[in-house]
Amino acid sequence: MRGAAADRFVNEDVTFAYDSSALDARAQEILKFKTEFLRSNANAAVTIEGHCDERGTSEYNMALGQKRADSVKKFLINSGISGSRMNTVSFGKERALDPGHNEAAWSKNRRAHFVLQ
Repeated sequence: MRGAAADRFVNEDVTFAYDSSALDARAQEILKFKTEFLRSNANAAVTIEGHCDERGTSEYNMALGQKRADSVKKFLINSGISGSRMNTVSFGKERALDPGHNEAAWSKNRRAHFVLQ
């Protein structure tokens, strides 16, 4: 699957507040676009990856990353996308987008990332 919409789908992550899996207004806007993309591409399946910043234990962050991925999946299901088209996985703090050790880096790492299948 190629094109500007597919690129935006995979490149626009949903970010989260510290220690949270709640979807803020910006996250919901991003997910509305992703919902429309999935409706328009009925054969597309997606893996939703949950990620965290480096603070906290590995175990805690694996659980929080899963909560983030599950929160996104729930939003998409509630928007009419079949759960069978989505998988979730948590990487906790193991796959940082930004290796920095400050809030600017941490805010990028608290995210849900999307991989089209």
